Amino acid sequence: MFHWGKWKKRMGANSSSKRPVFDEKEDVNFDHFQILRAIGKGSFGKVCIVQKRDTEKMYAMKYMNKQQCIERDEVRNVFRELEILQEIEHVFLVNLWYSFQDEEDMFMVVDLLLGGDLRYHLQQSVQFGEDAVKLYLCEMTLALDYLQNQHIIHRDVKPDNILLDEQGHAHLTDFNIATIIKDGERATALAGTKPYMAPEIFQSFISGGTGYAFEVDWWSLGVTAFEVLRGWRPYDIHASNSVESLIQLFSTVSVQYNPAWPKDLVSLLRKLLTVNPEHRFSSLSDMQTSPYLADVNWDAVYEKKMEAGFVPNKGRLHCDPTFELEEMILESRPLHKKKKRLAKNRSRDNSKDSQSENDYLQECLEVVQQEFMIFNLKPTPTHNFWLNVPYQQQPSGQTLAGYSASLLGRIGEFI
Repeated sequence: MFHWGKWKKRMGANSSSKRPVFDEKEDVNFDHFQILRAIGKGSFGKVCIVQKRDTEKMYAMKYMNKQQCIERDEVRNVFRELEILQEIEHVFLVNLWYSFQDEEDMFMVVDLLLGGDLRYHLQQSVQFGEDAVKLYLCEMTLALDYLQNQHIIHRDVKPDNILLDEQGHAHLTDFNIATIIKDGERATALAGTKPYMAPEIFQSFISGGTGYAFEVDWWSLGVTAFEVLRGWRPYDIHASNSVESLIQLFSTVSVQYNPAWPKDLVSLLRKLLTVNPEHRFSSLSDMQTSPYLADVNWDAVYEKKMEAGFVPNKGRLHCDPTFELEEMILESRPLHKKKKRLAKNRSRDNSKDSQSENDYLQECLEVVQQEFMIFNLKPTPTHNFWLNVPYQQQPSGQTLAGYSASLLGRIGEFI
């Protein structure tokens, strides 16, 4: 285990106790943040904890290598995610604060949630009680209803993409394959994670038909709730299953519910896991008709006044520790060495008179540089600067700097 002070020094952190001051008119960039540690990675991006040097506020920073995105034809997905995140903000989403770029990477700075994702906790053999899952259902209902009102289909609702804050409240993240549909449009692409994808997505892929809409996210919510409660999914579906076999499966296999579950809960899950989207629960108003949720105070849910049935252990960081080891040992272009690396590359590029070895790649990089959407969320009094801690739970008399400092000490204990 590393000592926090030594680790910060090795990572090139600013050892000065005086906060830097940045020009408010200046776009936020990589130099505005202190990199603390890696906490995750996806199909083409990595995530680390960062602290903004001037405000000392903590965030999660997702960064994506431009060249890899071009080579994998994923630039469009990144830009779509940015377009969506810049237009939305909700208490049960992981919200965007800043986006910027440099020669190597594209960056998104978002809310930091330290409670881990539901997949991590399932892998840690956490037994989620009915009360915990009931609250997740309510919080994700409000998130999905909000997205639907913004004409957004998430298309990847699953335990991996539901993060918990330190009080145990759920937040939906990862809009990488989300799409926007308006004016009666329908989506048609085969997009999502197979075990959580609704039947009409596969049907649309095979037969064309009329496509699909917001109902697919509610099917995914049903699969997720079932899995978190039961420990396995309602249908035995894997990435290797053919689309044709899945269409047959949905028409022949019945979901087996736990006989110990309350009848009203089973009834609600049946409504979410209805194969025909026209008969599926797919809105807040639908969910409010469920007897299982009849006693829910939805205003209290929105204000995070409902006590969570599962609260993550505050004494640990809820992520795989190998992410940090990979970044420190195996990564060929580690984030904490970026400044020196870019300076060296710029010096080398300035000394060259010849064209790039790969003209096409260079052209693509230039397009990304020009089209990338910079974003800077201007703080307002309505924003909660307390790291997703509800106002009523903020420690009295404690400053934001003090809260972040205590959090820094805790993160240091996890290294």
